[in-house]
Amino acid sequence: MMNKSALITGSSNGIGYELAGIHAKNGDDLVLVARNKCKLDVLKGILQKKHGIKVYTIEKDLSLAGSAGEVYDELQAQNLAVDYLVNNAGFGDIGLFADSDWNKQERMIYLNVMALTHLTRLFLPGMIERGFGKILNVASTASFQPGPTMAVYFATKAYVLSFSEAVNNEVRKTGVTVTALCPGSTESGFHETALGEEGHVRERKLPAAREVAEYGYRAMMKGKAVAIPGFMNSVMATSVRFIPRSLVVKAARKIQENKH
Repeated sequence: MMNKSALITGSSNGIGYELAGIHAKNGDDLVLVARNKCKLDVLKGILQKKHGIKVYTIEKDLSLAGSAGEVYDELQAQNLAVDYLVNNAGFGDIGLFADSDWNKQERMIYLNVMALTHLTRLFLPGMIERGFGKILNVASTASFQPGPTMAVYFATKAYVLSFSEAVNNEVRKTGVTVTALCPGSTESGFHETALGEEGHVRERKLPAAREVAEYGYRAMMKGKAVAIPGFMNSVMATSVRFIPRSLVVKAARKIQENKH
């Protein structure tokens, strides 16, 4: 019997790195996509040796226009099908929108929204045709409210949640599921990207990327539409529906300012 295969974006560190290990441990061949080829090659060597699976790596910056199509075309040329699509790559930026670097905002929108949507569109028809497939889109607890000082990031994650829920509903009778994973702050490379190398977040001890990855993997395998790791994260995400939006956005601003 042939191994199933998982395509994981942003797999050189954080949640994506951990998801690669989890899929490998469960006998899945891998397609790993990230910007850092050295890190990908090291991970490839480790996982192939430890789990006896095949790993195909693609060095790609998915924040650039056309990049998702290039990944798909390369896999088509290699005759590689994808059973699990994990859209994990994403980054944030911190500061007032009026003062922001537009190029960074544009790349963030492209990566967090366009690349994720395009990869889903490219690989979904094949999954439906085969009658099996699972997609995990990494959203955030940021998906549930506006985020002053991270306006674009929060908005992109709201898109990921809404899009994932809608497509999951559309494919519910096809053997394919779409799961939105909505973690809170996690120990990963995210804050360094958003704040710069010296960035520091004043926050409680954050959950490890491995914990979040394991939770997301289990939720995807069960076909859950929305997966929010952590009891308090779940309570906060649910409670904002019952609070006036004006209060939600004020509270979000206060929380953000306390972090940085």
